[in-house]
Amino acid sequence: MSTSGTVVLVHGGFVDGSGWQEVYRLLKKDGYSVRVVQNPTLSLEGDADATRRIIDAQGEPVILVGHSYGGAVITAAGNDPNVKALVYITAFAPDAGESVNTLIADPPPDAPVPPILPPQDGFLFLDRDKFHDSFAADVPTDLAAFWADSQVPWGVDALAGTITEPAWRNKPSWYLVATEDRMIPPPAQRMMAERAGSTVSEVPGSHSIFLSHAAEVAGVIEQAAAGVMAATH
Repeated sequence: MSTSGTVVLVHGGFVDGSGWQEVYRLLKKDGYSVRVVQNPTLSLEGDADATRRIIDAQGEPVILVGHSYGGAVITAAGNDPNVKALVYITAFAPDAGESVNTLIADPPPDAPVPPILPPQDGFLFLDRDKFHDSFAADVPTDLAAFWADSQVPWGVDALAGTITEPAWRNKPSWYLVATEDRMIPPPAQRMMAERAGSTVSEVPGSHSIFLSHAAEVAGVIEQAAAGVMAATH
């Protein structure tokens, strides 16, 4: 089966690229080339650079996918001319001058508060005891516990990194809203998706929707790939 471009998957904070494994498997089964970025999550610019290195190594159009903080990364890195579409999976989609910090600064009054512990030496962690409920409520308990115990330290500088030129202003985008997300409030997701002019889907699921609903996530990515190929033919 011929591919429809290369899918580049970008993870968010507290986790690494291995969380994409099931989405990766499904996309590969359907004939796509797939690459997974491993963000250092020290700074937004560093993560955008890590993503650009993977983008620039591809010989065909790229569908760039970001989860959570990875949405900020693809918003910065997606201006690369090889990127033909952006896919936000319950992700931040900052505008010019915005950062993850500014987007989370004023949550709705009834929104759950993510259990982020006070910074330690410039890095953030989620409270291990609350990780399952907040980050991965619909993921098996043993897997959520593994994630809680293998967290990647998230640098506070990454959250403070601001966007200068949001790629979604110039590239078509798709957005998957996780309606039971307790990390990024669904109303905030819908606002960012509408502002970006994204094609929106909604699935009942947690912040870890790429694990709990991998088939739906892969389906949205394949919609974006199909849209790109239709536009280029």
